[in-house]
Amino acid sequence: MARLILLNGPPGIGKSTLARRYVDEHPGVLDLDVDLLRGLIGGWQERFAETGEIVRPLALGMAGEHLRGGRDVVMPQFLANPAEVERFAGAATENGAEFREIVLLDSRRRSVERFTRRGVDDDQDWHRQVKAIVESEGGEEFLARQYDKLVASVRQRPSAAVLTSEEGAVEGTYAALLDALDE
Repeated sequence: MARLILLNGPPGIGKSTLARRYVDEHPGVLDLDVDLLRGLIGGWQERFAETGEIVRPLALGMAGEHLRGGRDVVMPQFLANPAEVERFAGAATENGAEFREIVLLDSRRRSVERFTRRGVDDDQDWHRQVKAIVESEGGEEFLARQYDKLVASVRQRPSAAVLTSEEGAVEGTYAALLDALDE
């Protein structure tokens, strides 16, 4: 049975890194990085939130099509809103697939620190834009609130598997991910 695997967690926790590794080792799996889709929409930098509303239905459609073909989808995305998680869980069910949510967490403090170091050595528009948005929303306090919101949200979803994601421990976290997926 095909699976939609949501890799959830705070920004900068390693979701995209693990998703890329997973698809590299699992031919045919779609790495549905919604943040990359956002960058394909004109004006995303000026209309960040609005663009999110445009790309979510695209992501749902892409996931559904891939799942209907009997292939897995891995989606690295921070989703603290239970209704958003349910939209993707519903897409899996509607397309005859299993939904698995894997939540990557570090401590609150370390998660905030990891975000602030994210993208320091690159010039990607995406990292600069997200950092500017976070700063405009309150910086580290905003990130801490988002972390708390995610943790509270996860408590409402007992089927979500929570994995510790320690900075620099990609191999160990990846092994835990495979274990959580019974691989």
